[in-house]
Amino acid sequence: MKKLIITCMSLFLFMGAYAQNTPAAKSNDRGRVTLAAYIPDQADELPDAARNMLANKLNQVISQNGFGGEEGERFIITANVVVLTKTMLSTAPPMTALTLDVNLYIGDGYEGTKFASTAVSVKGVGENLAKAYINAFKNINLDDPKLQAFVEKGKGKIIAYYNTHCDVIIKQAQTLATTGRGEEAIYNLTSVPKACVNCYGRAMAAVPAIYKKQIEKDCSTKLNQAKTVWAANQDINGANAASEVLSQIDPQASCYKDVKAFVAEVAKRVKEIDNREWSFKLQGQKNDMSIISAARDVAVAYAAQPRTTVYNVHGWW
Repeated sequence: MKKLIITCMSLFLFMGAYAQNTPAAKSNDRGRVTLAAYIPDQADELPDAARNMLANKLNQVISQNGFGGEEGERFIITANVVVLTKTMLSTAPPMTALTLDVNLYIGDGYEGTKFASTAVSVKGVGENLAKAYINAFKNINLDDPKLQAFVEKGKGKIIAYYNTHCDVIIKQAQTLATTGRGEEAIYNLTSVPKACVNCYGRAMAAVPAIYKKQIEKDCSTKLNQAKTVWAANQDINGANAASEVLSQIDPQASCYKDVKAFVAEVAKRVKEIDNREWSFKLQGQKNDMSIISAARDVAVAYAAQPRTTVYNVHGWW
């Protein structure tokens, strides 16, 4: 196969204000109900161009209905195409006519739980089979009330999932953090939609502790990297290269005092060798908003990492 009541209500209100003002669209997606478009193998294999068109149509459903999401999301919208009729028309040039049932599903692609389903019938005609499929998929009406009801049912089921699994989600994130998988833990917590008011607030409250644990791990690693870069080239160019690594270290980390000492050492040495000033602007301490913002950046970076996800849709059709 191819690829419930939050006691700290002020935190929730704060996070709502933050989400409205952050400039990064990808970061905004972290608080939305999310879906990934997934096209599995079909009984009648689709031409590649037709698969791309169907995936594009599913992505239009995601976008039009206010979902966020990237490849590898837990919740998916997928389709199974059934050919009802396929006719060769005696035209000049000859044309292929298709009548299709496009069965659509929303569900938990990890656990294999189907949340909602619907079917739309479409027709398409083209100079070849691929073009007939493409023209048929173009005729899927995104404003069809039946399709809208299907999407709303799926969204409701996703929200219900988070509300009933909140304790498990938070506990799993904490376990991931203790086993060195902090980025994944932060990604999972920041994936809780804002629409899940109770679970969202609890998940956000759990983020700072995990984020701080993550930056402790990163600090020593990146400081050693910067020292290696500097040791290889002790001049202004080496200092600037080291600063690129140092700039990634969060000032909340306990080893940041060592970063400051190293920066002073480099500045002194550059002055001795090149007789010029070198200054590295140390980051200021973060407040709660900055910590959450930085944690969301971690989640976005984790989501962008290439990985293979195998979805379980057995029994959905």
